[in-house]
Amino acid sequence: MSARAPAERDPQTAQLVLSTVAFTVCFFAWSLLGPLAPALQDHVGLSDVQTSVIVAVPVLLGSVMRIPLGWVADRYGGRIIFTALMVWTPVPLVGLALAHDSLGAILAFGFLLGFAGASFAVGVPFVNGWYEPERRGFALGVYGMGMGGTVIAGLVAPRIAKATSLSVPFWIAAGLVVVMTAIWAVLARDPAGAAHPGAPAPGMFAALAVFRGSGRAWALTLFYFLAFGGFVAMFLYLPKLLTGVHHLSKTDAGARAAGFALLAVIGRPLGGWLSDRLAPARVLLACFVAVVVLALVLAVTYTSIVPLTIACLALAVFLGLGMGAVFKLVPEWFPDHVGAVTGVVGAAGGLGGFFPPLVMGIVKSATGGYGLGFVLMAAVGVACLAVLRALGSREPGRAPPAAAPG
Repeated sequence: MSARAPAERDPQTAQLVLSTVAFTVCFFAWSLLGPLAPALQDHVGLSDVQTSVIVAVPVLLGSVMRIPLGWVADRYGGRIIFTALMVWTPVPLVGLALAHDSLGAILAFGFLLGFAGASFAVGVPFVNGWYEPERRGFALGVYGMGMGGTVIAGLVAPRIAKATSLSVPFWIAAGLVVVMTAIWAVLARDPAGAAHPGAPAPGMFAALAVFRGSGRAWALTLFYFLAFGGFVAMFLYLPKLLTGVHHLSKTDAGARAAGFALLAVIGRPLGGWLSDRLAPARVLLACFVAVVVLALVLAVTYTSIVPLTIACLALAVFLGLGMGAVFKLVPEWFPDHVGAVTGVVGAAGGLGGFFPPLVMGIVKSATGGYGLGFVLMAAVGVACLAVLRALGSREPGRAPPAAAPG
């Protein structure tokens, strides 16, 4: 590990804290429709499937936009791209504050709110550039704790809406993003050697060409599809499941979903820290085995509150570990395309959060229960275990040669 004077470490820490807070604010805004979904369902008179759609829609655009935003962060640096992203985010928040009385308005503004979910792909190359390889797992894990914005949203949004109105959480989120934008614009600095607008760089599709010849790149997308996607899906849909099956109040359900998210947030830097010291493949193995077992437990016990609570909290920890391990591997395996690869891997994770709420809504409508949905989650975990085993002979915990095929 290279030695650094304290003065050299201070900018690292300052930029890591700043980017983590900015990511937290963006994720707070992005995740509001999840904890507010039960209240919106009652307010507008939505079906279970329609409620699942409004929860999932912001995830869709957030997933897709991670690909181009990850590339432009490589191209122009994270500071300017994060600034532009936060300048945009208050627009759909204000729209939701003013117009949340119809399904069409919620879907339209919820879709545009998805940009905030793409903030992850901007911050990863930004943080990665500030840290040496042996410390990146932990640093990226700390940055990933910004997904704790979902915890804050789950805890406070239903309470604020109940005490005031459905408009107020969106107004508060818009105000927070505006303040954070000003702070970021003044204090954020790109790391030394970051890309600049005038520097030569490959086009987006050229940068993504690594996916044509690398099985490892596609493996990472599958792993993050389960780890982050499972986290987002469970957090977004838990309030609906808890209010619908266990008849909890909207506020209580939101608080329990926030507890789930908190454990995943804590697990993420722990997963990065363990991956700095152990082969990330070992961390991923533990994650995937746990997901398979716990998802099957949920499939048969979700109607009982005690086993549901224990299984969900344990699942949150292991999903957090998996997220931390995946993003230890991205800069190791693809050091020259961190933003581009992060964009695709992050998009896969976002899509992993988009489809399950829809599937859960459809399964509930078709079968009257959620068991099949959890079985499908276990099946994805089995697929991840199979791919991880196939990569085992290629030492997935170490960086491959740059030109090595996947």
